[in-house]
Amino acid sequence: MTTFHIPIPGVRIRDYSYELPDNKIAKYPLPVRHDSKLLLYRDGRVSDHVFVDLPSLLPQESLLVFNNSKVVPARLFFRKETGAVIEVFCLEPASPREYILAFSQHTSCTWYCAVGNAKKWKTGNLPLYNPQNDPKLSALGLSASLIGQEADRYLVRFSWTANMPFSSLLEATGRVPLPPYLKRESEALDLERYQTIYARKRGSVAAPTAGLHFSEKVLSDLQKRGMGIAELTLHVGSGTFRPVKTPYIRDHIMHSEPFSVTREFLEQLTAHRGPVVSVGTTSCRCLESLYYLGLQAAGGKTPSFVGQWEPYVTSSGMPYRESLGYLRAYMDRVQKDILDASTQIIIAPSYRFLTTDILITNYHQPNSTLLLLVAALTGEDWRVIYDHALAGNYRFLSYGDSSVLFNPEHRISNK
Repeated sequence: MTTFHIPIPGVRIRDYSYELPDNKIAKYPLPVRHDSKLLLYRDGRVSDHVFVDLPSLLPQESLLVFNNSKVVPARLFFRKETGAVIEVFCLEPASPREYILAFSQHTSCTWYCAVGNAKKWKTGNLPLYNPQNDPKLSALGLSASLIGQEADRYLVRFSWTANMPFSSLLEATGRVPLPPYLKRESEALDLERYQTIYARKRGSVAAPTAGLHFSEKVLSDLQKRGMGIAELTLHVGSGTFRPVKTPYIRDHIMHSEPFSVTREFLEQLTAHRGPVVSVGTTSCRCLESLYYLGLQAAGGKTPSFVGQWEPYVTSSGMPYRESLGYLRAYMDRVQKDILDASTQIIIAPSYRFLTTDILITNYHQPNSTLLLLVAALTGEDWRVIYDHALAGNYRFLSYGDSSVLFNPEHRISNK
């Protein structure tokens, strides 16, 4: 029987801080994706490599799990009659709720949004900001109406006259939602580089950045070495940049994110007997959440949401694969090939990983939940890793360099 506990009061966010000089933050990507530096952490030791070396650093029987979510150009700008410019940042669809349906809508749809300059927009239908009077933009007939507010986000209804789906409308008018710490506007190169090469399912407003280093060569070399590749979809929300403002981790409210997995994915994960490699913290959060959804299904509940502290208050001796079996049985019962759910899981020190043997990830902000996840995996060695990266001139955050971290509690042979 495994027992979990909510992180103790001694887990303070200030204990997961470090000094990050601005010149260590990568403002732009390297010309070649796989030329980024790669730090290997294994058996308590660190070594320096280049990302193109990744296939030779992983056990040959590994299964790499990728998040195939695609970043959408979710920043839109509208104009009031007074000339004030209102920025509308699409966060998640409200009507229809499903991403696929929302992106396929013609004429109108409603989204939950963050609104810049919101105090200047109380009512009114605002036209698209088009300072150059571009006739192509004018022909879209795009406008936005503010129809409500929920906490710190707004309900915005978009309407347009052009005969195109909302996804095409965003591609024509939106800007890439770069992280605020880059302190620059998006440029043409970001359309390609703030996106993984395997991105397919639209919905993220922030890139799953661990995947930005993968090139066609690296993917090909992984397959040549006989490694498995699996894909899930977790749409990364703006909450990933939300700072922890509470002194203790237990008081922080974690953001939730929607994800989906196919029955084929569950079968592949169940059948795999080698190390599981989470490509990024988003894949990791999803993989770990699946276990608790399986427990819900085993208890006769509809598996749909994993709460923030669910892993820490749940006691179960059920093996991971058995839990996945209950998920597959539930999907068979409701005749679905895709499981849609969401997770609010927070992975912080004291968490015990169920399936993540190896994590590939970038370097994260101080005092962030992403750094907490790294610390949960590596223990106090997270400081060794980050001190080494800082001293070695690694590039930090979204466009920065990478690391491959072996879970010290999961002993792995390198065949």
